[in-house]
Amino acid sequence: MQADSSWSQIEPSISSYETSPAACLDYDPRGPHVAAHVAAIITLHLPNVIVEHVGSTAVPGCAGKGVIDLMLLYGDGRLEEAKSLLEALGFQPQVSRDPFPESRPMRVGEIEFEGSMFRLHVHVIEMHSPEVAELRAFRDALCADPEMVADYVARKRQIIASGVTDSVDYSIEKGNFIQSRLVDSVNS
Repeated sequence: MQADSSWSQIEPSISSYETSPAACLDYDPRGPHVAAHVAAIITLHLPNVIVEHVGSTAVPGCAGKGVIDLMLLYGDGRLEEAKSLLEALGFQPQVSRDPFPESRPMRVGEIEFEGSMFRLHVHVIEMHSPEVAELRAFRDALCADPEMVADYVARKRQIIASGVTDSVDYSIEKGNFIQSRLVDSVNS
């Protein structure tokens, strides 16, 4: 789909996404600043959405892939508008062997910030989806529990040390940890 004509004057600020093997990188304290910058760019052009920082880069001290994960929350009937804006900004559709469906897409890109390139994943989610609460719950649980952060980082490093470098396989493996911790937090 082509970008909405009302956004045709937007100067793309997002660069092409460079794929790389899965890794567990040290926490970069610039992550929240990058997330806030990208969120401001998106909401400047589409103020009726909510953009939140989620994932490891949203948790102080949490090592991870080094990818800034954002969730763009849109209202009823606004999915195509959100996808069009992201395209106008320079985000690209996800390219992997198991991409998110276009009914719940992820867009990717990179942005330069303070002399470094940061990879971006924008998860485009309907604001009333149960997934929103799950992403928030896990982020918030990590922020509140340094021991859980240490366990999560240890698990991610174990996954990499076992030879898993495919990003889809890595996500599946760490997803098992995430799901177990979400169940634990709901039951406690």
